[in-house]
Amino acid sequence: MKLINFLLNVIWLLFCGLWMAIGYALAGIICFVLIVTIPFGIASFRLAGFMLWPFGRTTVVRADAGAPSCVGNVIWLVFAGWWLAIAHIVTSIPLFLSIIGIPFGWANLKMVPISLTPLGREVVSSDEGFGAR
Repeated sequence: MKLINFLLNVIWLLFCGLWMAIGYALAGIICFVLIVTIPFGIASFRLAGFMLWPFGRTTVVRADAGAPSCVGNVIWLVFAGWWLAIAHIVTSIPLFLSIIGIPFGWANLKMVPISLTPLGREVVSSDEGFGAR
């Protein structure tokens, strides 16, 4: 299974992972420059790493995420989340046009909700994520 995840991650990285990670890193840099939004930048960089190497990992909602994460996600959605969601949708379109890219386009669309609400989530191993549910 580790070999399959490795091959999927390499293909993902070449076709869309690098570009999406750059988008998340750019959002994180802007958040760090604005100082007040540093928590948003941390979440953005966490997801940039996830975008580089997603197969074999997943995101789970933290148990201690409460009202501040909810309020933060609303702010994130207004200022950065919808840009990243649109980028996921636009990136998935050419993937769907090729036979080999269909699973990657679908995986890209599955990341839209994560891009809209990144606060209160953590990236874990897929085995750990399913066991925690």
